[in-house]
Amino acid sequence: MSAHQYDEGHTVAGWTGFGIATVGTAVAGVGVCAVSALLIGAGLGIVAVSVLVTWALHLTGWGKPPGRRDREQWGMRVRDPSARAGHAGCVGCRLAGRGRGRARVAEGRAVVARESGPVGETAG
Repeated sequence: MSAHQYDEGHTVAGWTGFGIATVGTAVAGVGVCAVSALLIGAGLGIVAVSVLVTWALHLTGWGKPPGRRDREQWGMRVRDPSARAGHAGCVGCRLAGRGRGRARVAEGRAVVARESGPVGETAG
């Protein structure tokens, strides 16, 4: 049995992106110490690659949606079955064009139902 009773959100996408970004910041740091614009640029390029790799892994199901998940989805090596449709409130899914609306058939014609995210409080 696990020592904690909550989902920490560790995923293959998250840890892979973290590892690549760590290498990128280390290269950029060496570039700063060596006063090398080439190394600084290479380090920043590696960090940009880490963002793209993390995003691609998230979209293929190796990341998880924001918010609470069922207990059987807590494991790091468990793929997210809802990734293909997109996650509500997920910026990465929105950028990929997923999760914006779900098509449904009503009275013989297709209707797209827009999903709305959480609405903030208004000053009153």
